[in-house]
Order: sequence, then C-alpha cells, then structure tokens
Amino acid sequence: MARQSSPLTPVLNRLRRPLTLTWAGLIAERVVRAFWPLWSLVAAVAAVLLLGLHDLMPLEVVWGAMVVTLLAVLLFAVQGFRAFRWPTREAALARIDDSLPGHPLTALADAQAVGMGDAGSEALWRAHQERMAERAASARAVEPDLRLSARDPFGLRYVALLGLVVALMFGSIWRVGTVAGMAPGGGAALATGPTWEGWIEPPAYTGLPSLYLNDQKGKIAAPQGSRVTLRLYGEVGALSVAETVSGRIGEVEPATSPEQGFDLAQDGTLSIDGPGGRSWEITALPDAGPSVQILQSGVETSFDGQMSQPFTAADDYGVTGGRAVFRLDMAEMERRHGLTAEPDPRAPIELDLPMPITGDRAEFTETLIENLSQHPWAHLPVTLELEVRDARDQVGQSLPEKMTLPARRFFDPLAAAVIEQRRDLLWAKANGKRVAQVLRAVSYQPDPGLFRSETAYLRLRVILRRLETLVRHDSLDSEAQDGIAEALWDLALVLEEGDIGDALERMRAAQERLSEAMKNGATEEEIARLMQELRDATDDYMRQKMQQAQRENQQNGGEQQQMPENAMRMTQQDLQDMMDRIQELMEQGRMAEAQEALEQFQQMMENMRVTEGQSGQQGQNPGQQAMEGLAETLRNQQGLSDEAFRDLQEQFNPNAQAGESQGNEGRDGGQGRGQGHQPRGQQGEGQGSQPGQGDGQRQAEQGGAGSLADRQQALREELERQRGNLPGGGEAGDAARESLERADRAMDGAEQALRGNDLPEALDRQSEAMEALREGMRSLGEALAENQRQQQGGQGQARGDVGQQESDPLGRRAGQGGQVGTQDSLLQGEDVYRRARELLDEIRRRSGEGARPDVELDYLKRLLDRF
Repeated sequence: MARQSSPLTPVLNRLRRPLTLTWAGLIAERVVRAFWPLWSLVAAVAAVLLLGLHDLMPLEVVWGAMVVTLLAVLLFAVQGFRAFRWPTREAALARIDDSLPGHPLTALADAQAVGMGDAGSEALWRAHQERMAERAASARAVEPDLRLSARDPFGLRYVALLGLVVALMFGSIWRVGTVAGMAPGGGAALATGPTWEGWIEPPAYTGLPSLYLNDQKGKIAAPQGSRVTLRLYGEVGALSVAETVSGRIGEVEPATSPEQGFDLAQDGTLSIDGPGGRSWEITALPDAGPSVQILQSGVETSFDGQMSQPFTAADDYGVTGGRAVFRLDMAEMERRHGLTAEPDPRAPIELDLPMPITGDRAEFTETLIENLSQHPWAHLPVTLELEVRDARDQVGQSLPEKMTLPARRFFDPLAAAVIEQRRDLLWAKANGKRVAQVLRAVSYQPDPGLFRSETAYLRLRVILRRLETLVRHDSLDSEAQDGIAEALWDLALVLEEGDIGDALERMRAAQERLSEAMKNGATEEEIARLMQELRDATDDYMRQKMQQAQRENQQNGGEQQQMPENAMRMTQQDLQDMMDRIQELMEQGRMAEAQEALEQFQQMMENMRVTEGQSGQQGQNPGQQAMEGLAETLRNQQGLSDEAFRDLQEQFNPNAQAGESQGNEGRDGGQGRGQGHQPRGQQGEGQGSQPGQGDGQRQAEQGGAGSLADRQQALREELERQRGNLPGGGEAGDAARESLERADRAMDGAEQALRGNDLPEALDRQSEAMEALREGMRSLGEALAENQRQQQGGQGQARGDVGQQESDPLGRRAGQGGQVGTQDSLLQGEDVYRRARELLDEIRRRSGEGARPDVELDYLKRLLDRF
C-alpha cells in the first residue's frame, strides 16, 4: 500500500515569511540572553571614554581599570558563546505551532494510524486535516521574548545604556583617542611623539564658554580668576610648562608634571616647551567691582510714611545682592528738649535692596520701598549709604546721602506731641521721667476738643500710669520701653485719624458760629477768630477725606473709583478761594454779601456730602449693608462706653462742671452730641438721645444707670437682628458669626452690670463687645471678599446696571462683532510700580513657606518664573 503524502508541505510554502521572521527573532532572543553582560559592559566603557572621565583619574587607576575591563570582556564573551545555541528550522516551526490553538502544524504532519481502508474513518480524517490547514493558514510571525528582568534584576543594562546616551549627547569622540597615550608603553604616543592639551575655564558666574588651548593661537583674553588646566601625554619630561600668569609663590608642582592646573591672576605668557609645543600671550581681564547710585528723581513719601527711594546699580557680570544702611547723623542733630540726653546705643538701620526677579542684573534701576515711621530716628537727620556685591564678593558703595529719615507726619497737635514724647522715650531710657511729666501736663485739665473721645483720654492716662510706675521702680528696661512706645504710637493714630464724622461736625459748627457772629454784628477780632476756626476745621476735614481716599485706594489694590459724570469735583484750593472771598467781603464791611457767600459755601459742602452719600449707596449689596450696620452698632457701643466712663468720673468728681468734661461726646455739654451732662435727676425733657441707633432700638429714659442699661439692651437686640441677616459663608463667615455671638454675650454682661450700677465691670464688658465687633467686621470683610472672587470667576455674571454695557473683571467692555477691548489703560496712577513690587514680595514670601500645599507652591514658582 502506497504511503500518503503529507499535507504540511503546501502549508509550509505559504508560511515561509512568518517562519523566517520567527527564526530571526529566536536568534535575537538567544543573542540578547547570552551576551547582555558583554554589550552592557561595552556601553559603560564607551560612556566613560566619550565623557573623558579617564582623564580625571590617575594613570595607575586607568591602567588597572583597562586590565580589569579586558578580562571582563573576555570572560563575558566566553560565557556568551558557550550559552548561545543556533536555532533550527524545527524550533521556529514549533514556536509558531505553539502560538496556534490545537497545534495545527503538528496535526498536519501526522498520518492516520487507525481506520485505514474504512471510508468513514478516512473521510473524518480528511475533514480534520482540512480544518487544521485552515488554522495553519492564519499563522503569524511570533515576537521574540527579549525580557531580561530575571537575569538582570538590578537593571544594570539600563544604567549602561543611559550613560552611553548621555555621553553621545554631551561627550566627544576625540576624547577616546587620549586612551592610547595612557596604555602601558604608550604605543600611540611613541608612534606620534609627545602631545598635550589644555583648557581655560572662566568662572561660572561670568557665563563665558571655555577655551580649548589646542585651537588657540597668539593672544588670548580671559577673565581674571579663570582656571587653566594642562595635560601632558607621552614620556615624562619630554614636555614642560612655563607660565607667568598665575603669580604662584612657594611650593609649585614640577613643570614636567603630566597634570597641571592654576588660576589666571595677571597678564603674562604661557608656553609648552618641547616637541609640538606652543606659546600664548594671555591678558587677564579684571573683574570690575559693582557700582550703585542713589537717584533723586522719583523720591516720594506716602501719607502713611512709606518711602520710595530709587537707585541704580551696575556690574560687568551682574549684581548678586545689596543693602541700604541708615546711620544717625549726630553732626546735623539739633540737640534740644528730649534729644539733649545721651542716646541709648542703637544699631544702624539695614535694609536689603530689591533685586530684579528676571532679566539681566548687569545694569538695572529699582526702588527701595519701606516704612520707617515707627523707628526712633523718624524725621531725624540720617545718612543713607547703599552697597552692592557681585559674585566675587566685591563691594560697591554709594556716596553718603544726607537726608531726614522719611516717616509719617502727624498734623493733629496732640498726636504730634504724643509722637514727640514717644521719640524722646526711645531716644534714651533716661528720658522716662521727663516724658511722664510732659504727658501728665498735657492731660491735666485739657481744653474741650483736645481729645477726640474719652477713650483716647483714658488710654493716655493708662499709658501714663504705667510709665510712672516703671520709672518709680527703676524697671524701665528695653522690653517695657518698646511696649510703651507701641502704645503711644497706637494712641497717636487714634488722635490723628479720629472719626471723619467728628471733623465734619466741627466744620459745620464753625460755619454756624461764623454765620451767627455776622448776623449779630460781632467785632472784627471775633469774626477773624471764627474765620480762622472755619479754615482749620475745613482743612482738617479735607485732610481726613484725602487720607480716607488713599486708604480705600490701597485696600482696592490701587483701583481708582469712578465718579459719576454729574458729580461735583472740588479741590482744597477751591475751598480756600471761597473762604478768602468771604473774608475779603467781611473786611470791606459788605456783611450781606459775605453772609450770602457763606450760605453758598455751606450749600456747596452740603451738596458734596449728599453726593458722597449717594455714591456710597449705589450698588450696595447685602454684605455692604451688613458691614455698615455693624459699623453703626460699633459707634453706638463706643458712645455708650464713653457715657459710662463719664458717669464713673462723676462718682469720684461730683463737682465737675456740666458739659465741661473732656471729650464730651454723646451728651449735651459744650462739645456733646446727645444726652445731658447734668447731675442725675436734673435733666429735662427734650435732651437729645443717643444718635444713630438702628431700627428697632428703643429710646431710653433720660439720666441714670437704668437709662444706659436700657440702651445697652436695645443695642444688643439690634445686634441680634443683624446676626440673623448676616450674609456670607465659609470659614470666614462662620468666624464672623462666632465673633458676633461673643459680642452679644459681652453686651448682655454689660447690661447686667449697668443695672447693678457696677460701672467698672460694665466698661470691661463693653470693651470686650467692641473688640468682638471689630473681629466680626474683619471676618465678614474676608467672607465678602472671598464671595466676590468666586463671583468674578463665574461665567455670565452681570455687571453694572440694567441696560448698561457689561464689562469683564479687567474693566474692559465688550465691543462689536465679538471683539473685547478697551481704550483705557489698565495700569493707571503713580502707585502702580510700588503695588507691583508689593505683589512680587508677597509671592516670594508665600513661595518660601514650606507648609503650603505642593500645588500652591508650584503655582507660585510659575508666577515667579513668568514675572
């Protein structure tokens, strides 16, 4: 019986290409597994040679490494050849067959062993063969398995490949040739003769490239301090180095040393003597020291004493840092009053100079911004000296500039007096007794209107008692000195800034008194005095308005508030011109015309107040209304506290004249506003009640502690109503509600103390209530600011009144055709650069706080890199 032909042959003819690819993959797989230590070692050695690391090692170490490397290469090559087995065609066929379901190639190579001659059995076998042939026709080449993680668990092959990639990117193939001169016997060196190579590397801060001496001829100019490196190859002594550029003295390495290095210190010559030698004339470029100069243009001092001092600095390679030093100029000092004492030792004022965050520091102009108002040398003669440094620690200094230390000025006479005594106290501890005496003289039976409020008077007396106690017990140390100075500064701010409502009332009262004097035919001296009083009151009101506008401008980030188109614009000079006109008419005896001009002046001021009130009420949201309500509650609580303090004074001084007590606010004395200052039980009906109470507050009966208790209760009820309508949310909103709850409890305690006629306890509780109200207002402000930021970040937020053109958060108005833009400058005002510097300083400060989240720190670093 003839043997059946195998059906595998035609299938193998169709699978010739997949079979060849699989066979090649088997070769690659076995080569990688057998020789991976060899090619990893070759890659590592190539990386070392390309990077020139062998030039940094001693010659003996290089020789030893070369021997070990050659032995390792031989060992890994032998192991690889012993482990390598050439793959056969049958192995590739088995790899493909294993990748197919049912092993069809093996099935096609089989022959029928059972059922030969049986038609049914043979038909079944042919069907099986056909099905296996169909499966074999879909065979594809099998990818080789090149994974070596089991054989190389530490990933040494990747380390070698990484080194090779780095060497190809940053190394040089010419460095490989230097190995020949290091080999034992110096075969290449003996064949070509002695050779050399060298470099001149400038200091890193210069940013200049290195010079390869083999490519340089004749004259070379390099920065002073550059590093000269020379390598001599071949027989020792065949080449030698001669140089006059280092200025080295003492023990110097031999001129024939294979490796030599020194710094470039002076002009001179450098030569390599011997076969193939060369000579150069080298010029050492000196590193000039930095320079700095104080600029006079752009110097300014803000209303709160913040100075802006421009300066310019330059260096040939860049300034690295600097400082400003203020020293007291004793030669220019006017030694009088408290300055006659010998001053306490005090170090000069040292401030770090601002440096450009980005850009070139070789030449730049910056502005030193600082507020030194609280320093003891404020408004005293000083000398300002700037110094800058470069990378070599060379110092450049400016010429000393004589000046008066910029600081805040106080226009209120009492505030100025307090600041002067604060300066004397900080000048020398020995002035403690004198300062106490002056403060006691100032506060003894003060004239009406000297203190803005009873609270200010009480704070001065507390500071005075503390100072006198320290002086009496000879315990005025530095810590106590600084504490009293801080308290005096806070008191001066209260006296200077006061309440703009007080200034408005004084101006209005001065207008009324002058009008009455003109109607009643007062003397010229009386009219002149009243006219001067009106000028002073108007100046004080306008000055506080300007300070308030500047503070609001700073709080709004320098954004100028827009005035209505029909708003009245008036300068202080316009007011002075009107008052000059009134005085001129009075001096000419034209009283009727002067009276008419005064009425016009009053009407103008009233219109201005109405305009301000309307502009302040436009666009108020619930948050702003709540803030104003809390401010009104705080003022009312301050008034109740002042009245309780006056009642406490009357208990110890029952003979005080009615209406004459200092700072009489809230009652009907000579300077009061509201209740009577007569003894209890003598006040008649019609005396004014506490002004400014919110809706729902009950008006109290006149006189007695019971009246104060009822008004305290009404104020607490008003606070409860405001708490219920308090907007805002989040952490700041919760903090505001918590503060107002503490204020409510403190008010309740004050009410109970007033009903028990315990005035000292009531004053303490009222003080706690006012402090809690202030904290609540601060927290509410933070909550409102956060809500505003969130609203500005939203989409589709409406801005402006209905029907008006919308504007985006940058103040730009939508144009036609989908264009967005504005013709207005987004950076306006003279304070833009100072504000920008403050923002950059704040970003730098926050970026240095490691406790912040990584996301925030990354964002801050991106801001610094960008700007």
